Amino acid sequence: MSAIPDLESLHARGAAQQPSYPDRAAVDTAVQKLRTMPPLVFAGECDDLTEKIAAVTRGEAFLLQGGDCAETFAGVTADNVRNKLRVLLQMAVVLTYAASVPVVKVGRLAGQYAKPRSSDNETRVVDGQSITLPAYRGDAVNGYEFNEASRIPDPQRLVDVYNSSAATLNLVRAFVTGGYADLRQVHTWNTDFVRSSPAGQRYETMAGEIERALTFMHAIGADPDEFRRVDFHSSHEALVLEYEHAMTRIDSRTDAPYDVSGHFVWIGERTRQLDGAHVELLSRIRNPIGVKLGPTTSADDAIALAAKLNPDNTPGRLTFITRFGAGKIRDGLPDLVEKVTAAGLHVAWVCDPMHGNTFEASSGYKTRKFEDVIDELQGFFDVHRSLGTWPGGIHIELTGDDVTECVGGGEELAEMDLGNRYESVCDPRLNRVQSLETAFLVAEMLRDA
Repeated sequence: MSAIPDLESLHARGAAQQPSYPDRAAVDTAVQKLRTMPPLVFAGECDDLTEKIAAVTRGEAFLLQGGDCAETFAGVTADNVRNKLRVLLQMAVVLTYAASVPVVKVGRLAGQYAKPRSSDNETRVVDGQSITLPAYRGDAVNGYEFNEASRIPDPQRLVDVYNSSAATLNLVRAFVTGGYADLRQVHTWNTDFVRSSPAGQRYETMAGEIERALTFMHAIGADPDEFRRVDFHSSHEALVLEYEHAMTRIDSRTDAPYDVSGHFVWIGERTRQLDGAHVELLSRIRNPIGVKLGPTTSADDAIALAAKLNPDNTPGRLTFITRFGAGKIRDGLPDLVEKVTAAGLHVAWVCDPMHGNTFEASSGYKTRKFEDVIDELQGFFDVHRSLGTWPGGIHIELTGDDVTECVGGGEELAEMDLGNRYESVCDPRLNRVQSLETAFLVAEMLRDA
């Protein structure tokens, strides 16, 4: 991990999915401002997460990563942050009990403000006229409102990303250390879910087992600090090069570079070109990193990416996040896992069951079927069980709110329900009940594994 290349040389690689800023002077001003800002996370925290993911790599821990498809500045409120954290903590308790190993908790938050898009432009019919504007690329780049002024990429938004991420992290740190994450309280929330939700009643047996375990611990006087607080880490896709580059600093302890915008950053399916700018930048930093791998990924691609991104084959450094789709995972994943394992590579395998299962409903809403999400997760576990490898974790787009963005699940949401409370500005997320249902179903898969 040598010196960080400058922005000009990164862009010379034909960097994919970047904003087309009209004013380069304004970009330079925003980048210079970011370079003076304090770190959002610390290098030592990143090293701690690397060690935790190393345990995932060895089959000694399980990774739960979840949060918004795309955060918004308007969503940085105490209620929104608390609700997302709450559902992740609830999921983690169930998964920890089922897996009998620690669950590494990583939020898809405090930085997930930029999104890659399949098209540079968006066309809508407004008042009978067809209008084409730049696509919305997340609040880090431009506005969601469909008008010309809103859709112009504004580099000042990168400074807003920093400020919003700092506010989110402050809230999260206060919650997880201030008693909100107390294990007994979190289990009480799950008990309420099981008792009051039609979707939760089938999980009553497991909830009862957890209740008896906690009662036993109380009876013998066990009250460890781990009952009252948790470690929680932030993550996002490292997409906008100006932001990630400006937030990369040299650690005073090790003289090594870290991207201090988040503990864990990943490269998306659209930006994982071996000779591309994103792979080049992330190959130089010391954070734990991830790469999304879709159905077009060959085993040779994965092995080459590992050689570039983790040349020392350090456990915990590299996570492969697979996103095949329910209909493709059982055919596409085995060759990938088998050959990467045979090459002796230390990687954590994590399943993203969301991005390969998106479709447009008849009403025009982008949605996902809950049953497809669960089927891909089941396929992920089936493949790893057949190969004797460890299904290391799940990567879920979710919210702690009762939105109506994905169909199916115990609530039996139908396409006609999507308009009731569809709030995502990009991709559909599992709502609170669907997220908890997923945790209980994955818990059953973990027991089988």
